[in-house]
Amino acid sequence: YLQNVISNTGWQFADNLLRMGVGLFVGIWVARYLGPGQYGLFSYALAFVALFSSIASLGLDEIATRNIIRDPVVKDEILGTTFVLKLIAGTVIFAVSIGVISVLRPADSLTHWLVGIIAAGTIFQAFSAIELWFHSQIQAKYAVFAKNASFLVCSIIKIALILLKAPLIAFAWVSTFEVIAGSAGLVIVYRAKGSRLRDLRASLDKARDLLHDSWPMMLSGIAIMIYMRIDQVMLGEMVGGEEVGIYSAAVRLAEVWYFIPTAVYWSVLPSIVEAKATSESLFYERLQKFYNLMVLMAYSVAIPVTFLGDWVVGVLFGRAYARAGLMLAVLIWANVFWNLEIARNAFLTTMNWTRIYFVMIFLGCILNIVLNLYLIPLFGGMGAVVASVISYWFAAHGSCFVYKPLFKTGFMLSKAIIYPKIW
Repeated sequence: YLQNVISNTGWQFADNLLRMGVGLFVGIWVARYLGPGQYGLFSYALAFVALFSSIASLGLDEIATRNIIRDPVVKDEILGTTFVLKLIAGTVIFAVSIGVISVLRPADSLTHWLVGIIAAGTIFQAFSAIELWFHSQIQAKYAVFAKNASFLVCSIIKIALILLKAPLIAFAWVSTFEVIAGSAGLVIVYRAKGSRLRDLRASLDKARDLLHDSWPMMLSGIAIMIYMRIDQVMLGEMVGGEEVGIYSAAVRLAEVWYFIPTAVYWSVLPSIVEAKATSESLFYERLQKFYNLMVLMAYSVAIPVTFLGDWVVGVLFGRAYARAGLMLAVLIWANVFWNLEIARNAFLTTMNWTRIYFVMIFLGCILNIVLNLYLIPLFGGMGAVVASVISYWFAAHGSCFVYKPLFKTGFMLSKAIIYPKIW
């Protein structure tokens, strides 16, 4: 079993390393080509859609994966129901996104088009339900094949668009096409592994069961996306597109590492769920090691980036984005708390304490918005950076001391921050 976990983690790391390398290279090229102004507008549209697309997932991913692990016999019903629920939600979110941006920016037709095109991708995210089967079976490599094919093709298309001096809106079309192509790839791989789409079925009873457990995760996902992306939207409304572009450059470099804890999480989650069923001592032992590992990974990135931030931004993005260097040096420390939040989520999901998770994230979200309202007018992008770091800490760590049942978890996280021993 351990060999499968290591192999699965390896495939997800390979997938995300490819995305980090190629995606960062192409993304930086796009940013340099568009310039801070247009890149800021594109980032604004992506962030705006992200706020709504978090609703389209309905918080089903972890719950559906957990249920398949517990009861694989009904996997077709779980996957089919998850697909239908996501399809309905994605269609609604597509319409809502267009409606809201039309109200916020009634005279900005370019932003309307950018948001509409990007939001269309939320409809096709329903096919991500298929990926959950591979996660539950610790067979990430098959989903990796499907998504990477789409990613590489679209990366080549973006390079071609730059060379052809294409307009901004063309890059929005590519973003949506990547989702569609990735969905098609998942279907092909799923069928190639002997599963049949026609075996998938949806039921109202299963939908009720899934949504009963997932709605707090959905609300938490919305809150997470708000405190991850609301800063870019607020910067766009309060300061302007160029500031969004500079800030987004720092965000891109800080978030490029986020794939590491996510890959580890999906590979470790099954073993933590099983440990809970075996013994409490084994459960908490694995959790502490997981917390420690996540912190060590964050430190290994944050410390060097703190000292090299200015140089990295200058080399990669150019002089136009120079102010992003200091932003990156500070924002990178939010990764420590992002890693811990993902690790803590393994505990809350296993305990089915999803409602508690929502409350903690919601408080962090509110804190981020309040801090942004105060700091952005004073410090612009740097104000958004400080607001993000503080709110990330509170959502992941500080909030554990607000609710007594999480005191133990809070102390475990503190131990990980101070002395992250994994041996």
